[in-house]
Amino acid sequence: MSAAPSSSNPKQKQIIRPYGDRRDDGVVQLSFTLPVPLSEKAKEAALQLTKKMGFTDVKVAAAERAADNYTFFIVYARTGLYLDYSEIEVPEVVVKKLGMTELNVLIRQKIGRRLVVLGACTGTDTHTVGIDAILNMKGFAGDYGLERYPMFEVYNLGSQVPNEELIRKAREKQADAILVSQVVTQRDVHKDNSRHFIEEAKRQNVYGKMILLLGGPRVDHKLALELGFDAGFGPGTRPSDVANYIAHKMLQKMGLEGETP
Repeated sequence: MSAAPSSSNPKQKQIIRPYGDRRDDGVVQLSFTLPVPLSEKAKEAALQLTKKMGFTDVKVAAAERAADNYTFFIVYARTGLYLDYSEIEVPEVVVKKLGMTELNVLIRQKIGRRLVVLGACTGTDTHTVGIDAILNMKGFAGDYGLERYPMFEVYNLGSQVPNEELIRKAREKQADAILVSQVVTQRDVHKDNSRHFIEEAKRQNVYGKMILLLGGPRVDHKLALELGFDAGFGPGTRPSDVANYIAHKMLQKMGLEGETP
């Protein structure tokens, strides 16, 4: 008796390599700074350092003085490394994207009230460009901010807001969602402050009750989940992305919509 054919459908490999001039040529571009003044010796140091990283066919394309005794380099090189793209699994924020009018209708019909959202750039961070782009009425790049949505009640607390104060005010307003913006990232201060926010959210008994979102130039969904947030939004995020996520997450919490795969 012959064996029955296997019903398994193994995932097809998708081998990828860096691409410079021609597909799969392995050419990459690197940039870095060395603490030495600009000179031919400095260029040779950059070349040798790149080779020590495992690259071949190294060319120093540009070298410029960055400051006293510092030089910035752009280097072209080649690598023989590759990977199977099909094996990579990364959590992503996936929601059914609706336009502003449709989303407001959905909230009005299914939730029946305005969604309360508080946001701030917390800790010692003074940069509000990110939180303003998401919350302020004008938004950015033609994508209106949450303040313009009739079914959102928005409070933008600005910059340098202590985590404790943001959470306290969110409790006062009975917020549905809190947006934490972290722009300054030196020495991973954005991670430390975000961890402190989550600790404070647990202490004030809002963790798991409010939707907690993290955003910033060094933030992605994977990092946000690792830190304890519900979702993370990095560079290129539009206000409509955040608005849709909050609305659909609220519907999920209310049992009116299935979880996003």
